[in-house]
Amino acid sequence: MTLTRLIHTYALPTPGAGPYALTAGPDGNVWCTLVHAGRIARLTPGGRIDEFPLDSPDCGPTLITAGPDGALWFTRNRDHRIGRIKPDGEARSYAVPGSEPGPYGITAGPDGAVWFTTVHTATVTRVTPAGEFTEHALPGGSFPSFVTTAPDGALWCTLNQGNALARITITGEISLHPLPTPGAAPVGLTAAPDGTLWFAQIGSGHIGRLTPGGITEHPVPDPRCRPHAVAVAPDGSCWYTAWATGRIGRVTPSGTVTEFALPTPACEPHGLAFAPDGTLYVAQESGEVTRWSLT
Repeated sequence: MTLTRLIHTYALPTPGAGPYALTAGPDGNVWCTLVHAGRIARLTPGGRIDEFPLDSPDCGPTLITAGPDGALWFTRNRDHRIGRIKPDGEARSYAVPGSEPGPYGITAGPDGAVWFTTVHTATVTRVTPAGEFTEHALPGGSFPSFVTTAPDGALWCTLNQGNALARITITGEISLHPLPTPGAAPVGLTAAPDGTLWFAQIGSGHIGRLTPGGITEHPVPDPRCRPHAVAVAPDGSCWYTAWATGRIGRVTPSGTVTEFALPTPACEPHGLAFAPDGTLYVAQESGEVTRWSLT
């Protein structure tokens, strides 16, 4: 699978908005956090952009996921809240327990709730649609980042400063899986339908893969490219953003790595997501979201 055509460039109306993370919504659109503007954007396949301002322009909406209740859920890293927005734009938020916990990663759980990480207080926390929280402590100082639900029914997260992956059951049992490379600093994480976990090692310049046989680390062409987010394509390959070099890349299950330059070298790509139609959206913090066809 390779990039074949730039379908559309979404130029965000709000200057300096900072498109950061993306997810496919239940309404057939793609949703994007605007980290510097305190807004959530809805991107239609036809090229329309709708921006929804939140109750604080400084709340720092960061990662976003489609929730189990038909709404979009996202972390507000700067004001330490969890946000929820319906497809019609109606939004609310919940204060996260603790002193400046720093919510970051977020995913729909296997149990009808939403789960998220807190980077400063080192937890994986469950929140229900009613706003009830249950915290599970991770090793202090481990800086848990992305979190995802795997086909095995457990939650997995990257421990950026713990140099490991953590597995958390819905009852709170935690096991750690150290990475082979020191200073790998894992961030982005996603689960493939076959149970494989893919993750980005922003510190060492690798894309990692966890299978029942163990962890494999695939070096990317430029180890200084700062790979950040990952997403699994319909063919099972893993795509990643290289925000320091303005590129995106693809890793096959067999380990073949191919990179592609984005139109603007200094665009700082962070999030990426596949839409239901198989097209790839890339959030570029410089101010645009690009949509690509793949073959």
